[in-house]
Amino acid sequence: NSYYFMVEEKILPLAAMEKLLKKCGAPRVSEDAKESMKEVLEEYGQKIGEQAVKIALHSGRKTVKSGDVKLAEK
Repeated sequence: NSYYFMVEEKILPLAAMEKLLKKCGAPRVSEDAKESMKEVLEEYGQKIGEQAVKIALHSGRKTVKSGDVKLAEK
C-alpha cells in the first residue's frame, strides 16, 4: 500500500547513509547529506517495490520474488 510510505517512518537508518557515503570516499558526512541520501534511496526503493509488486501480481503471485525486484529495476 502506498499509504505505508506516506507515514514518516524510519525505514533506512541515517547511520547506514553515513556508512554508504563514507564507503564512496567521503571523509565526513553532514546530517543534511544523510537525510538527503535517505530520502532519495527511500523514494527510489518505493518505486522499485511498487513495480515489483505489479510484476508479481501480473504473474499470478502474491509473493514478490528476487527476480521481480531485479526486473523492476531495469
